Amino acid sequence: MVQLIVGLKGTGKTKALINEVNRAAKESHGAVVCVEYGRKLTYDIKYQARLVDAKDYEVNDSSTLYGFICGILAANYDVTELFIDSALKICQENVDDFEDFILKTDSITKKNNINCIITASIELERVPATITNLIRETH
Repeated sequence: MVQLIVGLKGTGKTKALINEVNRAAKESHGAVVCVEYGRKLTYDIKYQARLVDAKDYEVNDSSTLYGFICGILAANYDVTELFIDSALKICQENVDDFEDFILKTDSITKKNNINCIITASIELERVPATITNLIRETH
């Protein structure tokens, strides 16, 4: 089940994500995975969470991101928490592809009972109507 944290740059999305990853790393009884785009969270994420840089695996669009996520979940049945920072950036700022990625990710995480929090730098007004129900408050 996906929860989106959206807003423009500088609105605290990544900080909220870091807090959630660290909470999950402390409290979860399963594996916690955080996907970032570029090494920027290394010193913020507790070592108990698996931090993966999508750039290291040439993940650079919605299709490869979805395949990457499915690979992570297929390789480790113990994943209970999944976090993705800057998903729209990984999707090449293509809102249609991002929407498709979010819908497919929501489906696969529900099917596997995985909590998934995703950040995206996008104005609330630009978020496609099909995924607005997944937006969560950052406060």
